[in-house]
Parts: sequence; structure tokens; C-alpha cells
Amino acid sequence: MFRHNLILIFRNFRKFKGTFLINLVGLSTGLASTLLIFLWIHHEMSVDRFGVNDDRRYQLLQNSSENGIFGTCECTPGILASTLAQEIPEVEYAASVVPASWFSNQGVIKTDQTSLRAAGQFVSKDYFQVFPLTILQGNKTALLPDKHSVVISEELALKLFHTTDDIVGRTFGWNQEQFIATLHITGIFQKPNVPVSTEYDLLLNYEYFFAERPSLQYWGNSDPHTFVLLRSGTDADAFNQKVKYFMQKKDKEMKSVLFAQRYTDKYLHGRYANGIPVGGRIEYIALFATISIFIMVIACINSMNLSTAKAARRLKEVGIKKAVGAARGNLVSQYLFESVVMSVIAMIIAVLLADLLLPAFNILTSKHLEFTMDGVTIAALVTITLVTGILAGSYPALYLSGFSAISMLRGKFTASFGELWARRGLVVFQFTISVILIVSVLVVYRQIKYIQEKNLGYSRDNIVLFEMEMKPGADESYFERGGAYELYVKTFMDKVSAIPGVVKASNFYHDLTGKHGGLSGIDWEDGKQDEDVGFCNLEAGYNFIETLGVKMIAGRSFSPEYSDDRTSVIFNKAAVERMGIKDPIGKTITLWGDKKTIIGVTDNFHFESLYEDVKPCVMQFEPRSNKVMVKIQAGHEQEAIAKLMALHVQYSPGLPFEYHFLDDDYHALYIAEQNVSVLSRYFAGIAIVISCLGLFALVAFTAERRVKEIGIRKVLGATELGIVLLLSADFTKIVFAAIIIALPVSYFIAQAWLDHFAFHISLQAWYFIAAGIIALAIAWITVGLQALRAARVNPVKCLKDE
Repeated sequence: MFRHNLILIFRNFRKFKGTFLINLVGLSTGLASTLLIFLWIHHEMSVDRFGVNDDRRYQLLQNSSENGIFGTCECTPGILASTLAQEIPEVEYAASVVPASWFSNQGVIKTDQTSLRAAGQFVSKDYFQVFPLTILQGNKTALLPDKHSVVISEELALKLFHTTDDIVGRTFGWNQEQFIATLHITGIFQKPNVPVSTEYDLLLNYEYFFAERPSLQYWGNSDPHTFVLLRSGTDADAFNQKVKYFMQKKDKEMKSVLFAQRYTDKYLHGRYANGIPVGGRIEYIALFATISIFIMVIACINSMNLSTAKAARRLKEVGIKKAVGAARGNLVSQYLFESVVMSVIAMIIAVLLADLLLPAFNILTSKHLEFTMDGVTIAALVTITLVTGILAGSYPALYLSGFSAISMLRGKFTASFGELWARRGLVVFQFTISVILIVSVLVVYRQIKYIQEKNLGYSRDNIVLFEMEMKPGADESYFERGGAYELYVKTFMDKVSAIPGVVKASNFYHDLTGKHGGLSGIDWEDGKQDEDVGFCNLEAGYNFIETLGVKMIAGRSFSPEYSDDRTSVIFNKAAVERMGIKDPIGKTITLWGDKKTIIGVTDNFHFESLYEDVKPCVMQFEPRSNKVMVKIQAGHEQEAIAKLMALHVQYSPGLPFEYHFLDDDYHALYIAEQNVSVLSRYFAGIAIVISCLGLFALVAFTAERRVKEIGIRKVLGATELGIVLLLSADFTKIVFAAIIIALPVSYFIAQAWLDHFAFHISLQAWYFIAAGIIALAIAWITVGLQALRAARVNPVKCLKDE
């Protein structure tokens, strides 16, 4: 019976070639899109999921409140991890981590043969218990025995020594900001085989970091991240309640509270409001999962409409089967089987198509996705194929098997009112989704364009960033203020400024994309209430404000013409407004016990993403900063960069010159949004094309049902244009109905997405009008082509059966 049904299926495919090809194109395109989205979602869902103790690994975060507004921070007190491990029984292990992303620059490694930059993070001794790294070499029970020990990745070992044999015990020089030492290797680790949110090649001893920053022993100072491994059976909610006010018990002046978030959730749920996770990348996963479902539903609707459109040509087949005793269940299973076979063929084509498109898709998404036939992928392919086949074949199977044998053998059957509106309703659904996607594409595109073109309060054009090497000195006085290192930096910056094509140059710490420092403890009025106010902290040398083109609205910037800038600060407008100081220039504030004079106020500028409001910011003078910012005259970029490279080689021989543009850093903030913008355009186009195939199917169905009417009208003198307009009128109403339903829905979706940004475009009527016109135009073209084909049929062929 299986073989018999299979032969009938392929005979039908061969008999109805046009219907078969249209159906195959729709299903395979939809399935290929779904597969690509599945690979992307699977990758995103795999980030930081090690497969070992994932349900017990948590990160501690701080919530603070100012004027009723909550802020969530990953940085925690330096002694939090060790104290939790000692005093909270539910904590099996706890680790302090200063992540590689904490530093604005990578460290420099030097051996006798090699100089290179690498990302390193400082970790406490229990890090290897909290995170399941595979240790290839070294004493697993004591991997970081002293503060100058280091564990490196297998890849870094190959870069440094071109081998992984006999690596333990070797040494190299490490240079990163104030952390300059000779480190000895005590182990080699293998990087996880799952995607991770933080990339690093070195694990340094946290005791080294702690020794350089003794202020971390106080509860009021936060730098590292804190991770814990809870004991089996621990209730996470109860643990959260227990640690919520833990810091306040240690220091009565602490205002922040703690909460624990599962580490595997951090990557996807990284946006917070009122002290709780409220979204993040998970929203884009939900978005594209929804899009993939809609695309497949649209493709399945096409299959339904195409199957019912050719029903009239299969009436006798079904009638004869019923007349000879075939039960309805047998007919239903036959047509479902036919649909599943179609789905299998479409899936095979979709896999080949997805594999072909995967390199381009990786470029679009900035991922390294691979099509591997593992258990998860195979299960997904089988599930999608079966669900698609059953969904696409269910309505046609029930529809065709429901007619009586007599009416089928006579070639006469009448579609009920409900069946007619069911088919039209499916097309309304298709075009509703298409219009929503068109509006979404327009809104996302306009928002990304707004982000790219918005005046940030500074100019990011033609600004090159690179790092100068912090060379070690003979003694501790080398790095002191006014010492030899400061002179070394000044000499280097003077030579950078003298390069032809360089407009301005400055040096600074941190960056302008949110990875800046933060501080509190600024006292500007009586009492201690003001000391709890948080400020963003930027540390910079001369010409920082001038290089960026930030507008000064009062006072001056840091200048070598004045000798007292070490005791000076500059605030932005938001900070002055928050402090409520009138005529701030010349006023004195206290920062951590030191008197500082306000010498300038800048206009507000965006040193974070546009998701955030402009926050109060204090700028401090730090001429020893090692991050260099160079404004280059337009048209002279190549020559200036070549000279900068030569200067870098002169000062840091053997160390590669790695530079990037500020504009690229800014755009990297919105890489997820840019991916959404690009992918939504492609998937919206696919959905529209598949929807047009569905409309084409419904027009074909209608034309088949009204073929004799068309013939009679032509005999009575109707023109081809008149028949085209006749057939198009009903479908125009269907598309209009879809537009009316889609526009309010798309408005609420678009507004909800825009509300995530502190600065965003306003929704305008033309976005929705344009989407409706585009959908209507596409529908008219689709309907018109099929209607014109029907109108040109010879009336003799239409009426010859009468």
C-alpha cells in the first residue's frame, strides 16, 4: 500500500507540474529560512551553557536606587566572593573575576622571540571550581599558587612558543596599565567548545589585582564580578532573599542591594529595569522565532490553497476511490502522506539551499555558524518536516475527502460559505503578516539611520584609536605623577601631534561606548547625602575635549598653560543640573577627600549607547593615560596612519600596530540592531514572495472555478481588461482587509521596540501608508498576471464540456 501511494503521489506531481513547482518553491524557501533562523537561535541559546552545573552557576549583581530610579551593575565589592563562601552555607564555591572586558585595552605579552597583545582576566582560586574549564597541563588543585602565576590557553601557547609541550614553568613579560610583571605559566587550559560571552587567553591571579588596588578591601569600592556555584538543592529565590541586604550588614552606609542571576541567563537577559531583568537578546530570539513560524505558516497556507485550487481536477479520482469503498480516513491519510512527501522533498532542497547560503548568512549575522548533523539538528529537521507536512496537508485532506462520491463523479461540487471565507481568511493572514514585516523593516531601518546620523555632541569622523605600550620602569617612582613615564607619554603625544594630517590628538582611559569608569563620593554640599550620587568617570589628557569637538558651555578644558589641572575637574551639563550648582566655574568639590576645582562645563554628549540617557559625568586630568585618540584631516587618512604606524614601531618595536576608528566602535554598539535590520529585510521579502504565491494560488483556484463564467462573458463581448478587473476586485478587498488589520498591530509592535531606546525616532504616518501601498501594489501585480492569463483563455476551451 505504501508503494502504491508513493506511485500515485509522483504521478500527481508529474501531472500537475505547475502546482507542484510553485508549492515546492514556497515550502523549500520557507524551510530554508527556518533552518537558518534555527541555526542562529541555537547558537544564541548555547552561549555560556557549558553543560556542567549550569543550573547552579549564578552571578551576583548590585542594584542601587537614586531618586526612585534603579540602576543595575555587574561590578561588586572585591571581598564579596570570599565572604560569601565563608558565611553563606548555600554557596559551595565563589569566585572574583575582573573580566577582560573590564580593561579598555588588551595586555602586551613579550618573550625573547614574540610580542603580541592578548586579553586576560584576573580570577580567584575557586574560579576553576565555578567554571568547568578543561585543564590540559598543570596542577589542577593549585593552578594559581602565587600572584605572578598565570594559566594560558592552548591557542596562546602555540602563538608564543609554537608548541604546547613543556610549557609549564616558562615565563613572559606582561604589561597592562599598572600591571607590569614577569609571569610564570602554571597551566594550560582548553577553551570551551561552546560560544562564550567573554573571550580571554590568560587567567591571572586575582591576588595580583587585589594587591595593586588595596581599596578593594572596603565594601564601598566595587570592581570585580562575583560568581557563585550554589550547592545542589538550593532554592534560588530563598538564596536571593538571603543575600539581598548582605552588604548593608557589612557596611551600614551601603545603599546597594544584591541579587543573583543564573549565569546562563545573563547573555540573553542582560537588560534591567527597576532592578530586575526585563529583556535583552532574548527579545530578538523571540522576534526571529516568530518570524520563522510565520514564514512556515505562510508557506503551509500556500500549500493548502494550491491543493484546493487543483481539487476540481482530482474529483473523479476521489469519487472513484469512494465508490469502490475507500473510507474517508484512508483518503485523509493518503493526502497527508502526499503532503509529507512534498515536505520531505522541500526539506532536502532547503538543507542544500541553507548550506549554500550559510557563508553569506554568517557575514550578515557576524557569526560562525556551522551546519552539523548532530542530534539536536536532526531532531529539529524531522520535527519541522513532519509538522510542515501535516499542517500543509490537513485542510486539503479534510476538504477533498469530505465530498460525496456522486457529486464528485458528476464533476459538480459546491464550496460552502465557510470554506470560501476560510481560504480568503488565510490570504488575509498572509498579507497581514507581510504588512507588519514591511512596517517593521521601515521602522528599524529609520531607527538605525537615526542612530548613525544623530548628533552625539561630539564628532566621531576620522578619529583613530590605538594603544601605546606602557613600558616598565626602573622603580616605583617611574609611574608617579610627574615621573619619567609621564614625560615619556608627553614626548610620544607631541610627536603624534606633529604628524602631517593630524588635526588634534589626545590620550585617555576607558572609551566612549559605555566601558568607562564610575564613581561616587563627590561632596559638593553639606551633609553626606550627595556622596551617594553616581557619576560616570572619564580620565583624559590635554586636548581630549578639542579632539572630540565637544562643546564647552562654561569655563575651559584641560590646558598645559595651567599648572594646577591635577586638582581640576570638568563636569557635563547633566552633572551640574543634578548637583544643582549655579555658576559652577571656580567652585570647589571634594572627591575622596581631595579638593577639586570645577574649571569647565561641557554640553551633554553621548558616551554610552542611545539606549541610555546622558548621565552625570566628571572628567579628571590624567596625562599618563595610554589610549591615544587622533583626529585626522579628511583625505589624509592613509598617509597619517602610515606615519602613526612608523612612530609606533619606533617606540614599540616588534609589537603589531593595531588601530581602529571611533566610528566603528560606535556602530559596534548596535550590531544586534543592525543584524535585525538586515535580516528583517531579507525575511520580510521572503514572506512577501511566499504570500504572493499564496495569492497566486487563490486566484488560480477562483479562475478554475469560474472558467465557464469567463468563457460566457467573453462570448458576450467582455474585454480582457474587464475580466481582469472583475477577478481583481475581490482580491483587492482581501488585501485591504489585511492592511486594516495589520496597521494598528504594527504600530504597537514598532512603538514597543522603540521605547527600549532613550533616544529614538517618532512614528510617522508615511511608514504605514507606504507599507500598505507596497503590499497593495505587490498584490495587484500578482493578481493581475494570473487574471490576465485567465482572461486570455479561448472561450471554446472553456465551454467545450457544455
